[in-house]
Amino acid sequence: MSVGSYHKISADAGLLTLQLDPKSLSGYDEFARLVPKAITAAQRRAINKTLRWLRSQVSREVGREQRIAVTAVRQRLKAYMSGSNGQGKLWFGIRPLEASRAGRARQSRTGVSVAGRRYQGAFFKTVYGGRPDIWIRTASKHFDASQFPDVEAARGGNRSGWIAENGNRFPLAKAKISLDDVRPHFEAWTRKAHERLRVVMEQELNFELLKYLRKTGNG
Repeated sequence: MSVGSYHKISADAGLLTLQLDPKSLSGYDEFARLVPKAITAAQRRAINKTLRWLRSQVSREVGREQRIAVTAVRQRLKAYMSGSNGQGKLWFGIRPLEASRAGRARQSRTGVSVAGRRYQGAFFKTVYGGRPDIWIRTASKHFDASQFPDVEAARGGNRSGWIAENGNRFPLAKAKISLDDVRPHFEAWTRKAHERLRVVMEQELNFELLKYLRKTGNG
């Protein structure tokens, strides 16, 4: 355990790292010396519990603010322990999200609607891959680049959504939702998670201490 929790943000993702500082063991120094394995177990449980709490908090908050199904946000979140260095990490992919994952897409004669968003001139169809998405021809008069935030990056290949239909005559763009608005939240999420971690760690230390006292007949 060294410094406190922190976060890093790249173009594609944000990574929150949870770790305790030496002050977290204040008052338990003697116990840590006597039963170091108990301290390690308490720390691991505290970090895992905090990661689950954080994943749930972020999913609900982003889902509510961005009008995206919570299950779709959770698919972008990965929580895991990092080796034996007492760190827990939460990875959040923040590249634009396929609009079709935000909720239930509904096709009409004039376009597609999903989660309160309207894509006029678009169609809901399986063009490639195994699931349908929301597409629009870039030559359409209804094409709005703000509703297709990944369109420029997608020009380079099919993996990110830019494809050609009928011999390149009708380029298509996939509707996506930008997640750039979540970037400013990482600092607050990290601060809240670290505060939560300190509380849970104290609970877990007390639990281990009680077990030790009972075992030694001092409880």
